[in-house]
Amino acid sequence: MAIITISRQLASNGDEIGSKVAEILGYKFFGKKDIEKRIIALGFPESKLSKFDDRKIGFLAGLTRSRDEYLNYLMTAILETASENNCVIVGRGSFIILKDLANHVSCRFIADENARCERIQDELNINQKAASKKIAESEARQKGFHKEFFNFNINDPAMFDLIASTSKVNPESIARSVVALTKEYVTPEREESGQRKIDEMLIGQRIVDILTFIYNLEINFLRASIDGKIITLHGIASTQKDVDAAVTIVEAELPNYQVKSSISVARDYKAY
Repeated sequence: MAIITISRQLASNGDEIGSKVAEILGYKFFGKKDIEKRIIALGFPESKLSKFDDRKIGFLAGLTRSRDEYLNYLMTAILETASENNCVIVGRGSFIILKDLANHVSCRFIADENARCERIQDELNINQKAASKKIAESEARQKGFHKEFFNFNINDPAMFDLIASTSKVNPESIARSVVALTKEYVTPEREESGQRKIDEMLIGQRIVDILTFIYNLEINFLRASIDGKIITLHGIASTQKDVDAAVTIVEAELPNYQVKSSISVARDYKAY
């Protein structure tokens, strides 16, 4: 029926709410660790994973190739998870990756710092100062992750269908609100449209994976969008040769599609 994504502040009970929503609806629940396992299963080295775990802004300077590699694995993992439908996905920018799906409901859970401090103190048996430090560090990492990978301000409410504070309302009540919103919003027509879109996005992502991991083309920020039977490639290449090669490869892989290039050629481009 639907794909529900959850973004949450540290100690805002977001995972508990997501798990409860999945339980009520009979959906599959995918937490952070579940997505990480999928990324590793796709072939991304587990030893590198922690390097891209909610890092601060500026961490990826000079690492564009590594950044793109990780992002491609992440997007493939999220898209494949979403393609199963009827699921709740927590974190990893999933609400941005899936924003164009008609059957997608995006939620953001927050809480005031005092409530979060108390929860962390109880869970980890630490003092208030240490708990506040953990919150500050988590918010900096989360802000950096979304800015670096998606150029998005995580505190911007515009992309969320529901934002709720867990400072005073218990997780089960909020979970019921998410369930009610989902049932009201996701019609059979939206579900059908969303499934078509996810199929297109998966094709586009697999094109990117082929060009990047099999043919090793040097095209930064490579993406492939699909509109009907037209595939358009986007990105920045240092030579026209790589652009022409990308088009030729995609034409051979998907002969029933028309392939267009919107890849910019910047001969003096340097990733930073």
